[in-house]
Amino acid sequence: MGSIKSGLFISLDGVTEAPDTWHFGYFNEEMGNAVGSLMGGNDAMLLGRRTYDEFAGYWPNADANDPMTKQMNGTRKYVVSNTLTQADWENTTVVGGDDVYDQLRALKADQNLGITGSGTLVRSLLAEGLLDELHLLVHPVVLGAGQRLFEGSAKVPLKLVSSATFSTGVLHLVYANE
Repeated sequence: MGSIKSGLFISLDGVTEAPDTWHFGYFNEEMGNAVGSLMGGNDAMLLGRRTYDEFAGYWPNADANDPMTKQMNGTRKYVVSNTLTQADWENTTVVGGDDVYDQLRALKADQNLGITGSGTLVRSLLAEGLLDELHLLVHPVVLGAGQRLFEGSAKVPLKLVSSATFSTGVLHLVYANE
């Protein structure tokens, strides 16, 4: 049996939108190790449409000698979308239609899937009981505006599995569905 794990950069006030504008000042080796470990245990990436569009616009043209570029481009990817019909980024398959959750259950049956970003997808998988672990890298900053992870979400009980504090004040909280 596989799993679905999500990793998100999040502010104290719950904002996950545009972490490239606020998170890099907190990035250090500790966080890099946590993110690398989370990504390294996956057989494939699972992406929402907007995150896919951002990544597919950047990684195929990034420095080919960078190990991260090789990993991002070479990894098998599934993009969840009901509007995308074709994915041009190498190793990408579109998952969509009325049976999205059934397709995701089938993928999860024999693969470890990792989600980077994709807050809308994370919310829907939590509500559907398909997300096994939610890794939140909580940054000590209040942004005041931006898309929040749990806006409009239904109640989903979670269990704290582990926590760590980085020297930058970032908390790495790992939750599992109860």
